[in-house]
Amino acid sequence: MRVYEAIVKGLESIEVEAAFGGAGENAAGLLLALKHSPTIRGIVTRHEQAASFMACGYAMYTNKLGVCFATAGPGAFNLFSGLAVAMSDSYPVLAISGYAAMEWAGRGSLNETSGLNNTPDSHKMFEATTKKSWLLTDINDTCDVLDEAVNVAFSGRPGPVHIHVPENLTHDDLSEDLYHDIRLHIAPIEPDPARVEHIAAALAAAINDNRKIVMLVGFGAIRSGAYAEVKRLIERFQIPLLTTLDGKGIVSEGHPLSVGLFCDSGHSSAWKAFREADVVLAVGNAFTQHATFNYYEGLFEGKTLIHINISDKEIDKVYKADYALASDARPAVAAIHKALDLKVGEVSPKKVQGRDWEARRIPHVTGKIHPGQLAQSIGKHLPPRAILLADAGAHLAWLGYYVELEEGQNFRKAGEFGPMAGHVNGAIGLKIAHPDRSVVVGCGDGCYQLAGFELMTAVEHNIPVIWVIFNDSEFKLIKLYQLATYFESGLVEFQNPDFAAHARACGADGYTAESIDEFENAFRKALSSGRPTVIDAHITRWAIPHYSPSPDGAVQGIVESIEERLRNR
Repeated sequence: MRVYEAIVKGLESIEVEAAFGGAGENAAGLLLALKHSPTIRGIVTRHEQAASFMACGYAMYTNKLGVCFATAGPGAFNLFSGLAVAMSDSYPVLAISGYAAMEWAGRGSLNETSGLNNTPDSHKMFEATTKKSWLLTDINDTCDVLDEAVNVAFSGRPGPVHIHVPENLTHDDLSEDLYHDIRLHIAPIEPDPARVEHIAAALAAAINDNRKIVMLVGFGAIRSGAYAEVKRLIERFQIPLLTTLDGKGIVSEGHPLSVGLFCDSGHSSAWKAFREADVVLAVGNAFTQHATFNYYEGLFEGKTLIHINISDKEIDKVYKADYALASDARPAVAAIHKALDLKVGEVSPKKVQGRDWEARRIPHVTGKIHPGQLAQSIGKHLPPRAILLADAGAHLAWLGYYVELEEGQNFRKAGEFGPMAGHVNGAIGLKIAHPDRSVVVGCGDGCYQLAGFELMTAVEHNIPVIWVIFNDSEFKLIKLYQLATYFESGLVEFQNPDFAAHARACGADGYTAESIDEFENAFRKALSSGRPTVIDAHITRWAIPHYSPSPDGAVQGIVESIEERLRNR
């Protein structure tokens, strides 16, 4: 058994179903091993960066390992963006890359990255972008290294790992008696009963004193699968629910206790509920920049913060918690519910302020499509259990604000590392992991042009993702930042091709939409076709996303921004 055959067989043993990567001499043996695998689908991408994003997409809503691979040197270096996403967003991903022959180290051979004699040091680079990186030096260690790597990827807060495979090892044989399947031994992060009891006592006291409680849910609860647990908790104790962008869909956004989106591009109803709250129960929330109005000072002033996160490193990182619990969200919420149920009797129904995004009028500034209308339309037509991804850009704010998810649907923004095109490509891996769910990507024209050539990968492998391009021929967020900061803009406008014609040339379906009616007609066709589809929606440049730099509202945010400028003059 050759080294890559052993690695592929090991991945088969934990039910990995796809591996994404690029071709190259150092990866030649891996390509053949994947070709002959009875269960793992090998997807060779147009660019290795896309492969790393696809591995993240594959792992996003599963408990399976995302796998990406590349040849030595420049191919391997193209994986870093996706590994950074996996690190920041807690995806278990394994990267496998080639490495120049060990006996030639320091000679400057092709693709050498030993760090010797003016060659780059890939080991240090992968160590900096993963939980751990290994350089395989003895073929007999293959299964042990693979076993350890996979377990590290899943342990604690999940994340990426990496293995270098030197060229010289690809010519040796591993004795079959040294092969073994991967033995997963991952201990779940369970809640400490004493801390649960303290949290339950604090919540019970707040309920009995008629203090206002809100629950703020982030992606950690989604990743944990705590849908039913969160719903039972808010219904039993009548706790209004706020979510971050990535917490959207933990409970139907039409639920009577769902107040809306709490972030700088969120809903005023959620901002108001947060301002008035005495107690905030934060679950699976890392308090990142946009979720905290740029780390707003005093965000939790006068409030009791109860913070639940799978990693104790996330607790107190930004805001000091009054009560903390390091635990996977699903068992934590279930344990708190059970303990609280013993302390609290029947709770009177709460009536929360209506969500404002459905009632908010969208003005028609020009003849082109308003991006808010486009987002509303996408949400209105999303099938049950659909997954909507939003790439980096202004369209993310429109989608987060106007799309109302039903139970069973999911939404994911570009993540904390936030690369453009991360979801343009990641959607392909996501669809392979969930062939029974519709996968739709809302992306800017800038995002799509960075990596839209992977449409050919989707066509080649018949992966029916739908890309909706918010086309206004400019980098909207960068332009808005330039205008707000420097009072002028520059180098943010560009010329677009005919995206629909390009899609058809690649063998996909392509549509151009100049109106909402044209978009909805194309979207219905795309959802029913079972084919990769690009919809080029021409939106107005004149619409600005809903935004506030302050949790006290947009007007107060403007006042605070002006005051800050005057102080710094």
